[in-house]
Amino acid sequence: MISGYAIATLVLFIISIFFVIRPVSIPTLRSIPRIPINLLTAPILAIAILWAAQCLDPAVIRNGIVGTEGVKPYNILILFFSLAYMAITLDITGILHAAAFWVSNKGGDNGWRLYFYFYVMLTLLSILLGNDAVVLSGTAFLVYYTEIAKLDPRAWIMAEFAVANTASMVLFVGNPTNVVITEGFSVNDAAFTAYTILPFLACNIFCFAALAFQFRKHVPRKLTRTPLKDPRQVLLDPIGACVGSFMLGATLILCLVVSFFGIDVWMISLPFAVGKFIFDLGWDYYRYSHGIPMLGRGDPNAVREDLEEEASESSSSNPPSRPNTSSHMDGPSSIEKISDPESHSQPGLPRSEATTRPELPPPSTADIKMPWIIEKYRSYKTTIHARLDERFPTFITALPRLPFALIPFAFSQFILIEALNHQGWVNIFADWLVRASHKQVHPTIWLIGVLGVVLCNLAGTNIGATILLTQVAAAADLPYDANRAAAVALAVASNIGAVSFTFSASLAGLLWRTILGQKGLQVRQRDFAFWNLLPLLAMTTVGLAVVSAEMAVLF
Repeated sequence: MISGYAIATLVLFIISIFFVIRPVSIPTLRSIPRIPINLLTAPILAIAILWAAQCLDPAVIRNGIVGTEGVKPYNILILFFSLAYMAITLDITGILHAAAFWVSNKGGDNGWRLYFYFYVMLTLLSILLGNDAVVLSGTAFLVYYTEIAKLDPRAWIMAEFAVANTASMVLFVGNPTNVVITEGFSVNDAAFTAYTILPFLACNIFCFAALAFQFRKHVPRKLTRTPLKDPRQVLLDPIGACVGSFMLGATLILCLVVSFFGIDVWMISLPFAVGKFIFDLGWDYYRYSHGIPMLGRGDPNAVREDLEEEASESSSSNPPSRPNTSSHMDGPSSIEKISDPESHSQPGLPRSEATTRPELPPPSTADIKMPWIIEKYRSYKTTIHARLDERFPTFITALPRLPFALIPFAFSQFILIEALNHQGWVNIFADWLVRASHKQVHPTIWLIGVLGVVLCNLAGTNIGATILLTQVAAAADLPYDANRAAAVALAVASNIGAVSFTFSASLAGLLWRTILGQKGLQVRQRDFAFWNLLPLLAMTTVGLAVVSAEMAVLF
């Protein structure tokens, strides 16, 4: 029998998902910033309310963090962050931009040939680096390229988003949802690729066909000829690119090998990420101390002299006896705009609404020294950040691009779904799955696949949908063939489900929208849904059909 606690748990879970999809901010007093209720805060608030209402206990929270029944959240996050750091620092070397310019040169002035070449390049990069790294670098490049080539950006940026989230299903490290599936269904990492390679090829081909059909009037046959650019000119750090490529490739190969021996793959990825971190610090400091230009920033010695000159000027201005409060309120200096960590948007989260500073009354005698103290603190903070950025630009550039929002969001999703399990909802959903599928292979494929695509939009991103359906399939106690079919169908659905109707269907979607907004391009929600509709329908139908064919041959 369903209790009041169970109903309250489900209601709060749904409410938290609503605010993930539709974030809001609560107005407060003028001197206090607005309180955001979004992907980062809504699930945590739901957990706090459920704990206060005794709908869950500390054991549920612990199980959501440590994991149960083979699913280890900390394993997933360590693995994903390790690979994300290596992929992002590899991107910082300029290797993705170099590849893009190489493809651009090969494409020439033929519009459709260049469109196809970019599609293939983004496919290969997304397989190797995952969707987030490609969205981070590819989106900015395509906005720049379509602007100088005078192209309609819609066809190019929509194709980039679709292919990045489709190709990420090939390797288990391509998407956090893949790691959840391999852990939750006990699928070998190499076997995961063997199962998903054929559905991926089918989805990739039909996705391009759908994109080509609906954008047939947006991609010109002949392009405005752009000047050829040597890819080596945009490769900012050739040595770092070589080392990074080798370490990332070695990590992926070793992770696939050790998965056959039952070793947790984070034990491989974490040491490699630490090694890459040490290399980044050492190589950057070597170039700094020897005056070698880093990441296209010019001579470090010249930068050092500029910083010292600016620091001496700031220390000689604004005497402490009469601090200039108005100049501080007008806005930060140019250095603060670049080096203030708050100026970087958090990957995976939409940029929060800008909070305006209220006009303050003239300071009283008691607090007349406060603005000077704040200004000194901010000056000290920006100076430290500028010095670190000068000496270790690779790490300082990569740090704000790491998807830190994934940590509280993923843990909170695991805890909330563990709370649903604690209140009996997962068993109820599992019973519905058994009744609908009769534990047969092909009904299970289409039920899990279609539900996965739909829940990516309604269950708090594809991560929340994957965690929920993984737990439901485990509770359904499916036979081996149906269980394996559910795993592969969910792998397809959780990746192509990001190419969907809401930006919040994936963290990559939120990141993609944020980057476009920073570049001056606004994509409306209805346009996003409209342009994704045909590719999503094609990929869902073809992908699940191939999974059904695979299972018919295997079982």
